[in-house]
Amino acid sequence: MKWEGNRESDNVEDRRDEGGGGGGSPIFGGRSIGIGTIVIALVGGWVLGINPLTILGLLSGGGPPAQVQQQHPGPAHRPPADDTMARFVSTVLADTEDVWQAVFRQGGGTYQEPRLVLFRGSTPTACGAGQAAMGPFYCPADRKVYIDLGFYETLKNRLGAPGDFAQAYVIAHEVGHHVQNLLGISGKVDQMRGRVSQTEYNALSVRLELQADCFAGVWAHHAQNARQILEQGDVEEAMNAAAKIGDDALQRAGGGRVVPESFTHGSSAQRQRWFNNGLQNGSVKGCDTFSARSL
Repeated sequence: MKWEGNRESDNVEDRRDEGGGGGGSPIFGGRSIGIGTIVIALVGGWVLGINPLTILGLLSGGGPPAQVQQQHPGPAHRPPADDTMARFVSTVLADTEDVWQAVFRQGGGTYQEPRLVLFRGSTPTACGAGQAAMGPFYCPADRKVYIDLGFYETLKNRLGAPGDFAQAYVIAHEVGHHVQNLLGISGKVDQMRGRVSQTEYNALSVRLELQADCFAGVWAHHAQNARQILEQGDVEEAMNAAAKIGDDALQRAGGGRVVPESFTHGSSAQRQRWFNNGLQNGSVKGCDTFSARSL
């Protein structure tokens, strides 16, 4: 991916030297569940011998209400200029800002940028305690994307999805959840929790995640047209990452059978299909997974 020399976002907060922070449980109620949640399921399945989809079901359904915490106090600390990985994610975030500002402006709206928070171990969020084991996630209550950069080692070595564009796809997916929050989509889905059966809510969660994948593709489409960021093999990296975190792939990795009714994020083929849909068409309207008859 061509990113060196491109604009870096000023909207990055570095908490990595502050140590683990915040009490409370890593509860997901009231928040879009990001890519990183799957890491809990996969690693938990390996370590504990539990089917990953069982863990995903526990994380995505019910439970006590989310513990809302005060937003992190004090001024934002910028990452050091010589930190290559921090510069990379800052550049990817800047690129999503440029794309979504233009898309919202074209639609007559204004894009409100999310903040990207770098942390190690754990950190307080408005959605509860953020843990590194979650991987990247988005909290709509404070409109921030959180990531422990160690996740990229998990993505490469444990999930088998290396490459800088695979890493960029992860950020773009979480920003996709932010776009859903701004559009009121994730809030409507969250309101259905407890009103429908677990199977029906799982199906809504799948459509939410697939739409975030599609929005990641929309970003890549417009970034490529404007700045030619893609290099040979980049699209394959993102498609591979999407495949590795499909629910069916995780079920097989956990040694269980594939149970589509338990899916909360979508199958590998679905995640690839919707990312590619956004990449090819660059259309927000084309990412309406909730009206699609077939995913």
